Amino acid sequence: MDFAKFASELSSLVWGLPLIVLLFGTHLFLTLRTGFIQRFLPQAIKISFSREKEGDGDVSQFGALMTALAATIGTGNIVGVAGAVATGGPGAVLWMWLTGVFGIATKYSEAVLAVKYRVQMPDGSMAGGPMYALERGMNAKWLGVIFAIFTCVAAFGIGNMTQANSIVELLREHIKPDSDVVLRWVAGSVMAVLTAAVVLGGVKSIAKVCEFLVPIMAVGYVIGCALVLIKNHAALPQAFADIWNGAWSGQAAVGGFVGATLKQVAQAGIARGLFSNESGLGSAPIVAAAAQTRNPVRQALVSSTATFWDTVVVCLMTGLVVVSSGHWKEGLAKAALTSAAFNDLHDVGPIFLLFGLMTFVFSTILGWGYYGEKAAEYLMGSRAVKPYRILWVLAVLFGSVQPAQAVWDFADAANGLMAIPNLICLICLSGVIVAETRAHRADLTGKA
Repeated sequence: MDFAKFASELSSLVWGLPLIVLLFGTHLFLTLRTGFIQRFLPQAIKISFSREKEGDGDVSQFGALMTALAATIGTGNIVGVAGAVATGGPGAVLWMWLTGVFGIATKYSEAVLAVKYRVQMPDGSMAGGPMYALERGMNAKWLGVIFAIFTCVAAFGIGNMTQANSIVELLREHIKPDSDVVLRWVAGSVMAVLTAAVVLGGVKSIAKVCEFLVPIMAVGYVIGCALVLIKNHAALPQAFADIWNGAWSGQAAVGGFVGATLKQVAQAGIARGLFSNESGLGSAPIVAAAAQTRNPVRQALVSSTATFWDTVVVCLMTGLVVVSSGHWKEGLAKAALTSAAFNDLHDVGPIFLLFGLMTFVFSTILGWGYYGEKAAEYLMGSRAVKPYRILWVLAVLFGSVQPAQAVWDFADAANGLMAIPNLICLICLSGVIVAETRAHRADLTGKA
């Protein structure tokens, strides 16, 4: 069995109804258990811009958030959204958006546990995440090991190969090179060199670059989406109607689009939602544990804003751009669909798209490089860090030369496997999350 076939079959197996119910059910469960923590979003956004050192840690709360956003806002926000629409129709956008709204509670809960159960390493750095919560909170180190293994593997999918591959696919759409092979190797080599220049310096180097890059790339991309939506303003009412109706009834075949059942719509939206905002995946709390914060709740509030910006804002805008363009009816896939939607803005649209995707991809590779190395460190100690970083750089090149669908299928499957032990941890330790939230309620209300 070749890699493409294996990845496709594994993705279909992992992303069955049980995982969809577990993931979305956990979002709803934690929303209720935390008393709808989403209502404290304004306070969370206010705290997130603080650069003050409030406690022990490796980077500021703002630096931790920017690193998490760097890893979160990636190709899933652009190509991933288009892929969801191409597979499930416009209704998939609403399911993605709902995973973001309710996923805020899950992202908050992950960070609470990450900071509470973090440990200080021999070199003075902080380490945390679901593997430590599973080991120290549930006394289930074996499950922590499973999570860490899946994280090491998943990182190469969602955080590395899909990112590099998306850049190549978009360049192919715009450049239309004489030699596809040459483009892939050249683009992959350039990305690998740039990645090495930052990743080999560790979390402080990554955070420094992300603090500068993330705000610029996010604002620039949102402006580009806004311009496309202004041009497509007449089509927006129908776009909203297609998204709403398609989410609850499926999508009939139209134009080149082959149609999708309600299950396929929800599956496409929720799977891509997890890929995009990572709520429930267990990745973002790894860097949240490195934040200089005075208590778990304060950093958890900061972490929860990442899901808001990523999915509730950026993914929704991309979804509206793609659906309002009408190109999804032509049966286009992923990068080609996104490219067609932005090309409607003539010369300016492709510039915003290329800028957004290139910066999103690069920042995601940086952020996930840290996640993967911390998982490797948990499994094999500090001696594994440098070899992992080198392997990480080489994987950027490998992902650039692989078939696009195979890379995405592999990433989806690995994400699902990584999420399972983390979701178990969140449900079992929900009582701890509630207790910490009550103990530090002053940080929620802004009266601290």
